[in-house]
Amino acid sequence: MGAVHLVRHGQASFGAEDYDVLSPTGERQAAAVGDELRRREVTPVSVWSGNLRRQQVTAKLALPDADVQVDPRWNEYDHLALVSHLAADARVSSPREFQAALDRVLHAWIVDGADAGAAGTFAAFADTAVAALDELVAGLGKGETAVVFTSGGVIASICARLLELPPRGFLAVNRVVANASITTLVTGRSGTSLVSFNEHGHFDGPARDLLTYR
Repeated sequence: MGAVHLVRHGQASFGAEDYDVLSPTGERQAAAVGDELRRREVTPVSVWSGNLRRQQVTAKLALPDADVQVDPRWNEYDHLALVSHLAADARVSSPREFQAALDRVLHAWIVDGADAGAAGTFAAFADTAVAALDELVAGLGKGETAVVFTSGGVIASICARLLELPPRGFLAVNRVVANASITTLVTGRSGTSLVSFNEHGHFDGPARDLLTYR
């Protein structure tokens, strides 16, 4: 069997002027997940990320010697574009208010099927993520492993599709994906299967202060 490890990026700078920058905690998370991959003796034949800075920096801090290949299909949905298009009149003067607006927008986008303009539809976003996975899996040889540094929405949409969850299921899965967690898929004759989701034991014990979700 082959395997694909989906790693969520470290904590970004929520509420800051530039969200797409790892926070100091995010940088420590990235180093910690790299240590965890080495502890597991993961030896990937390929390492991937989207072209978002938080994904690429997490990859470089986690696996500094890896040749990271970039595929924008691993990018997260544009949460700023979603809020701008679907909740243009919402009051978002604080991070808490922005999160409340984003929660409403995600429900409209995912459950109600709203079109978010430049951000497109949720179905198209999920299809893109699954297509990236399918192409990656098709290129793996027997017993080979790949690591992908991506985002929570991509991971949640792939897991929801593999588990055949309804749209509300995506929301439940997406809400709990921890920063710098590891989700593992295996591939074989029967297709691609989810074998572990959102592993973050590397943030237990002395490292528990590194466990974040936003």
